[in-house]
Amino acid sequence: MTDDATRSRTITWQDPMIGASRAKEMAGLDYLQAMIDGDVPPPPIITLMNMTLESVGTGTATFSCLPNESHYNPIGSVHGGFLCTVLDSAAGCAVHTTLPAGVGYTSLEIKVSYLRAVSTTTGTLTVVGRVTKPGSRVAFAEAVVTDGEGRIVATATSTLLVFPVQRN
Repeated sequence: MTDDATRSRTITWQDPMIGASRAKEMAGLDYLQAMIDGDVPPPPIITLMNMTLESVGTGTATFSCLPNESHYNPIGSVHGGFLCTVLDSAAGCAVHTTLPAGVGYTSLEIKVSYLRAVSTTTGTLTVVGRVTKPGSRVAFAEAVVTDGEGRIVATATSTLLVFPVQRN
């Protein structure tokens, strides 16, 4: 391998506990809107995955993301784990929009269907998560990724555990 083939990427983020502590005190929809507005720092995974939380509403969350070569797998396309991560984020944040202050969530299960290959030429991806059934113990959501031309590249269904979080 020659030196001209080497690439580098620098990731910078804020202390994730700043946002996590605020999340405990705010309703999910308010918290995520504060993140969009720049009042709460995003979690490091957002920067790592080159994602932006674009909009939220009750039961919905929309992200955009632009995969790059650092997301490639050994055969020269974006790794399926990248798509799974952005789908999981959209589904989870959609559920988060339905939760009151002091209530958190975590993924229990996710099923992903990969429909098209993704590369650096695919364009900006749009990822939309939508709650299909909210709940006080378990919630269900789905998410869809479309490419720069509006074609569906992956879908997911997710089951999430809902639980009280300890406030500071």
